[in-house]
Amino acid sequence: MGYNYTGDAHRELVEAYGADEAPFPTRASMEFPRRDHRLVEVNVLKRLFFPRCWNAGGLTRDGARVLDQLDELGGLFRAGIRPYADDDEDPAGTAGRVLDQLPEIRALLKNDVTAAYKGDPAARTHMEIVRSYPGFQAIMVQRVAHRLYEAGATEYARELTEAAKTDTGIDIHPGAEIGEYFFIDHGTGVVIGETVRIGDWARIYQDVTLGALHFEEAEDERNALKKGYKRHPDIGDHVVIGAGTKVLGAIAIGDHVSIGANSWVTEDVPDNTNVFVSEHPDQERKTTE
Repeated sequence: MGYNYTGDAHRELVEAYGADEAPFPTRASMEFPRRDHRLVEVNVLKRLFFPRCWNAGGLTRDGARVLDQLDELGGLFRAGIRPYADDDEDPAGTAGRVLDQLPEIRALLKNDVTAAYKGDPAARTHMEIVRSYPGFQAIMVQRVAHRLYEAGATEYARELTEAAKTDTGIDIHPGAEIGEYFFIDHGTGVVIGETVRIGDWARIYQDVTLGALHFEEAEDERNALKKGYKRHPDIGDHVVIGAGTKVLGAIAIGDHVSIGANSWVTEDVPDNTNVFVSEHPDQERKTTE
């Protein structure tokens, strides 16, 4: 049974494609070698968000073709949501509400690409980031999964982010709230927990954990952990978190904070602060030998 999308996202997306300017690609005729993905949803999202980068330049001129892609994606969303849905839930309606938000998500993703380009001296083009940066693929999937999570499709949203983790090595829970201009550099081993909140212009490096420090036990169930409470950090605007750093617990990291590599942070950090390891164990050992 097919899915027919009835919203206006296809028209808004075609208008958005037409408004693209350099440094984003503007030619529709580019061709790249095909790449398959375990979840079809991700390939469809790639085509809808950046069609010129994924051999789908024809979408930029044809709302009917964009509508076909939305129908395909809506059908996939509905099929993914349905096994988890109660009898009174409407998987097709949930899918449609999330599809309505794709133009807004695309605008956020373009800002993420810009943040990656500005934040990585190795980045040569915006297209390179779209096609090859694992941090960008992870946030692309998470931004969509977050809207599904907010719409109540929490289990299916988790399936999408777990698939992205398999491909990228980056684990972002769909419940995490992430602001604009977000960039994960390198990315391997990054973990961002469910109740994390991140502001704008945050930059995170590999092996960073934004996690819980400890867990509370459920009061009504033996040997079970409590669910649905704040247990992860809030990260402010213009924050840089260096490789290997662990920021743990329901703490607040202020704006314009730089946290050096391999730091262990379990307390609030005020605005305009630099955090670093003053005496590294290896350095201390070498000094005393």
